[in-house]
Amino acid sequence: MINQTTLVGRLTKDPQLKNTSDGTAYSQITLAVNRNFRNQAGDFHTDFVTLTLWRKNAENTVIYCRKGSVIGVVGRVQTRSYENQQQRVYTTEIVAESVKFLSGKAQKTSSSQEQAFL
Repeated sequence: MINQTTLVGRLTKDPQLKNTSDGTAYSQITLAVNRNFRNQAGDFHTDFVTLTLWRKNAENTVIYCRKGSVIGVVGRVQTRSYENQQQRVYTTEIVAESVKFLSGKAQKTSSSQEQAFL
């Protein structure tokens, strides 16, 4: 069995670092990925893909990337479900195993964020 995907796209907003209850760093981001074909109007459709980054991948992405940054991700497709107050919700996401920064370094880096990882 093979469960691997490769995506290249732009971040839709600045990534935020979060921690699980046991202190593991993670970040959930959305990547805008253009399709390879045009519609009847001549425009490209864009897919917005949810990704979860863990540990160093999450920490480095928060430090070096901003909204609009181009990144490449190799990961696996994962589905999960949870209960909200009205129903069971199913979600599909990409769990990143490797992240490559394809844009230049972000212009503005918060010194407090950068110092937290040094």
